[in-house]
Amino acid sequence: MLKRSRLAIAMSLSAAVLCGCGGAAEPTGGTETAQPSRAAAAKDKKHQFEAAKADCMKQKGFKYVPYVKPEDKSEDTRKRNSGDYQAMRKYRAKYGFGRFAIHVYPTEGPDAQAEMDPNVKIQEDLSPAQNDAYNKAINVCMVTAGKQALGLTLKSRMDYYNQLGLARKRAKAAELDGDPRLVELTGPMATCLKGKGYSVTDTKPTAMNLRGDEEFGRQQDKLGRAQQKNLPDDEKRTSGSFIMPELTPEAAKPYLAKEIKAALDDLECGKDFYATYVPKEAALEQKINDQFAF
Repeated sequence: MLKRSRLAIAMSLSAAVLCGCGGAAEPTGGTETAQPSRAAAAKDKKHQFEAAKADCMKQKGFKYVPYVKPEDKSEDTRKRNSGDYQAMRKYRAKYGFGRFAIHVYPTEGPDAQAEMDPNVKIQEDLSPAQNDAYNKAINVCMVTAGKQALGLTLKSRMDYYNQLGLARKRAKAAELDGDPRLVELTGPMATCLKGKGYSVTDTKPTAMNLRGDEEFGRQQDKLGRAQQKNLPDDEKRTSGSFIMPELTPEAAKPYLAKEIKAALDDLECGKDFYATYVPKEAALEQKINDQFAF
């Protein structure tokens, strides 16, 4: 059950605040080369944040290993973050928008990244009662570490991710949705998508970027809710909640095939849009990442 919850959190977080639907992953690589001092300072802040969490958890009787996830410095990621068409197409041809691919390639998605964190194994080895106590402790320690290392006022671990997502959303709305060039490029993209039979209800740049990801995210959630027949009605109605379905790779392949086709059509229609949007979005996300030591 813990593993399933971690996967759902990873996917919902990916969809809400991490996804670059042009095929971009977390902004890395080029920015660090251009601004080594900024990158070093950001990395140091991450270590301070993790160390503060570890000290707090130790005081509460739990082991917590300071963990800063390794940066993806691959050439493919650098090219995608620069808006390179071929790199984005290569990614989408395998992963689509990044939704159903987690079921087909479980060792390559967000859950696989979570497996690298030693604290995942530590928590999985706890009894149910210990796990409840651990969750209460880590929530308190996120509040403490957030204030101590980042100057953030947090309520819990989830509040940290909520604030991160909100900060990204606000920055993108302010800087990307108001960008005249991006606004100009969404028109032809929307016309092209409609011509291919896709629904376009919002032509703001950020909405165009997330359109495909959100469509297939809704499909995932629908499948998940159908599987969870005993899910309480209040949880089913909770705004923003996301239920991850359990699918074998074989069962997920037909969904991924449809997603890949839609993602490639989306990229073709938005070729010029993504070439401009993706590097701007990557720079913004890097800035917010640094602020939150993410």
